[in-house]
Amino acid sequence: MTREEQVLCNLNNEGGFQEGFDILPILKEESYLKAFPEERRCRAFLEFCAEGDVGAILDLINSEEDENASISSDEGAAARPIDVLRYQDPMGSLNTGLHVAISNGREEIVWLLLFLASNLELHYFPPDIVQAARTLGATREEHTGKVDIRVLENSEHGTAENLAQQLGGVWQPWIQSGRLRPVMDGFLPIV
Repeated sequence: MTREEQVLCNLNNEGGFQEGFDILPILKEESYLKAFPEERRCRAFLEFCAEGDVGAILDLINSEEDENASISSDEGAAARPIDVLRYQDPMGSLNTGLHVAISNGREEIVWLLLFLASNLELHYFPPDIVQAARTLGATREEHTGKVDIRVLENSEHGTAENLAQQLGGVWQPWIQSGRLRPVMDGFLPIV
């Protein structure tokens, strides 16, 4: 049996008193973010995917687009922003927001991420999902030169589709429809 490192403490904050709280994951994340502050927005994005917070995701993406538009071209490649929608968490097995949403049973987030960051054609989306996305101000991006989020693999070489297959349950219809599989070699998702 492998023992994970822990730093246990008694924590008293706005959430109340917690005895034997393992603070090490928080310390590791804060240390990482101190070294890589540009990833703070990406870490927040993953939290929103886990929590199912559609509004927060859209706000974050819209504010990111505003920031990216203000970056001057003379700042060059060093100023190139991180693609939040395709971010792979180095502290979390290289999982994407799609992996995180599937892990947490967040179908609405999966639909949103497919709408925003995949080349899944619109006619494969339920009409109420497309209408809701448009009502919330979500717009599909141009995918030329961008990776379809469904292709991205975590550190265990698993796509979001592989994860959904492992979890089953609510994801079974998704697997059967092929929605989580990118269009490759003439494959078209089943409606």
